[in-house]
Amino acid sequence: MSAGERTDVLACVGANVRRLRAASGLSQSELATAAGLSRRTIVNLEAGSANVSLSSLDTIADALGATFVDLVLAPAATPERIDALLWRGDADDSHAVLLGSAVAHREGQLWVWSLGVGDRYDANPNPAGWHEMVLVTAGRLRIERESGDMTLELGDHAVYGSAQQYAYVNAGSEVTRFVRVVLS
Repeated sequence: MSAGERTDVLACVGANVRRLRAASGLSQSELATAAGLSRRTIVNLEAGSANVSLSSLDTIADALGATFVDLVLAPAATPERIDALLWRGDADDSHAVLLGSAVAHREGQLWVWSLGVGDRYDANPNPAGWHEMVLVTAGRLRIERESGDMTLELGDHAVYGSAQQYAYVNAGSEVTRFVRVVLS
C-alpha cells in the first residue's frame, strides 16, 4: 500500500469514528475508556494519523454500538463492494483486502465450487435475509439472478441477497472455480 492509500484509509476510518462517536454522544475520553484504549489513540485515530490494529477497530466499533464495516466503509463504497486494503505486512506479498460484507444472523457456510465447461447450477431462492458472497478463483462465472445478471472474472467477487431465483453458469472455456460463503 502506498503512503497515499494508507492516508486515505486512515482518514476515512477517522472520519467514521468521529461521526459515530458524536452520534452516540460520547466524548473522546469516554470512547477511549469504553474501548480500553488511550484517549491519545482516539484523538490520533480521528485525526487520521493513528495506525491501530484490526482488533482495536473491532473493540472501538463494539464500544460505539457499530460494526467493523461501519468504521472502514468509504463514503462512495457499499457493504457489498468495499475493496479496502486494510492491512499490510512486512513482506511485499502480505496484505489483507476486505472485499465485501453482509449481515448474518444464524450461521455462515464456506463452500468451494467447481463448474465444468458449459455446466450450470440452478438454485432455489433462500429465505429472506440470506446472502451469498462469491469469489472467483479460476475461470469466468456468470450469476443469473432475478435482480440482474453479472459476470465475474478471475479475482472478482459479488455480494448479494439470495432470496431470489439464481444460477451459477460457467461462462468461459475452462473450468470455473469459486469460493462461496452463505450467510443466514
